[in-house]
Amino acid sequence: MPSHEVLIGVTGGVAAYKTAALVSRLVQSDIGVSVVMTRSAQRFVGRATFEALTGRPVCTKGIGQPGYPLGPHIQLAQQAQLLCVAPATANFLAKAAHGIADDLLSTLYLSCTCPVLIAPAMNNEMWNQLPVQRNVQQLAADGVQIVAPQEGWLSCRSVGPGRMAEPEQILQEIQAALAG
Repeated sequence: MPSHEVLIGVTGGVAAYKTAALVSRLVQSDIGVSVVMTRSAQRFVGRATFEALTGRPVCTKGIGQPGYPLGPHIQLAQQAQLLCVAPATANFLAKAAHGIADDLLSTLYLSCTCPVLIAPAMNNEMWNQLPVQRNVQQLAADGVQIVAPQEGWLSCRSVGPGRMAEPEQILQEIQAALAG
């Protein structure tokens, strides 16, 4: 039996490959992990990767998901001790900051009563936009823990802020939140 239960939300960004490493480290730390992927996330990393790492099915839709008669947004939220969204795109940040629930992950976010940790990842120009910064500030004011993106090489061939924090840093933040 795992020591803790963590939900990992994966949105559509190149940094999703880092989330696979994070999930592996969580499982190796005796933490139970369930993964929810957006449609666009599945274009970057396949469900099979996360299913192999967690030993659990990946949830991608809110209605008709086998094993969740009450809906995964309800049952997963009730089981979770922490929700971590990594990578969190500008689109997800906007949805979360404004209470928009139009897919499984955004609905799950609104259903969770546990601590939430978000690791944004995006192009540096997007990260620096005022609407994105307002959304981050709103989420922080709402009690969401933000693991700030790092400066570095981005997949768009530029260097700047927007690179998702490394899996080890996110793991440490998750472990600290679970211990606290």
